Amino acid sequence: MKIAVVTGTSSGIGLTTSLYLAEHGYKVFAGMRNTSKAVALQEAAVEKNLDVTVIQLDVCDPASVNAAFRKIEETGPVDLLVNNAGIGGSSPLELTPEEEHRQYFETNYFGAVSCIQAVIKSMRERKTGCIVNITSAVGLMATPNQIGYSASKWALECLGESLAHELYRFGVRVVNIEPGVIMTNIFENSAEQTRYDKTSPYQPIMRRNGKIFMAGFQRAVGPEAVAETILEAATTDEYKLRWPVGSDAEGFMAARNSVSSEEWIEMGGDLSDEEYNARFLEMYGVQL
Repeated sequence: MKIAVVTGTSSGIGLTTSLYLAEHGYKVFAGMRNTSKAVALQEAAVEKNLDVTVIQLDVCDPASVNAAFRKIEETGPVDLLVNNAGIGGSSPLELTPEEEHRQYFETNYFGAVSCIQAVIKSMRERKTGCIVNITSAVGLMATPNQIGYSASKWALECLGESLAHELYRFGVRVVNIEPGVIMTNIFENSAEQTRYDKTSPYQPIMRRNGKIFMAGFQRAVGPEAVAETILEAATTDEYKLRWPVGSDAEGFMAARNSVSSEEWIEMGGDLSDEEYNARFLEMYGVQL
């Protein structure tokens, strides 16, 4: 029996991944900050007769993380950790309170660090295991109007690559999963951290950031695609670090080494919509 731990499982990618891994033979511990939101996951697990156990796990609370992993270890060592818990939002840095900026890192980066440190020693000693970080397409591209979110996902990208190097000789696999726009309720959940003001000097950037997401929605995939990619990345014989999910994420990945930082920065200039859209299509293969 292999044990998987998934964080942030009350909805979306986390919920879908928990069920998918259980369908493929894992005993899944589904962590969530507020277990009163577990009904949908529990009902689906019961309906499908899947081995999914909901466990209270707030990745921002060290006591909660320690208690959760102690409880899990009573069943056995963790074979697969999926760091999915995260928060999003959109606003220019000038309008983003510092505490909110810090919260992106507390959840999206340090929350993953806490969970990794809870399993890493056992994985290293057993010379087996896989750590999966759910980063983002904007972890590949510095994204204006989303600096807190994008920067925290960049940090998680760096962690994954560095950690993969550290653990390679011990046979422990680390992978970064980079979704584009996925049809979940993350945008509803981040509404409080999203600011749009037609009178703001940043309005053109706000509007264009919104258009990028609208383009993503038009060809978005469901969370099932992320779950399938997670299992493939964890089990394939041909290891690779980065796994984009969705055509928009694939476009950002393709442009990662072909578009210079200076070219991307110049996109913040006083361009007409026609100029901006044409350049974006050329760079990223995404029609706005």
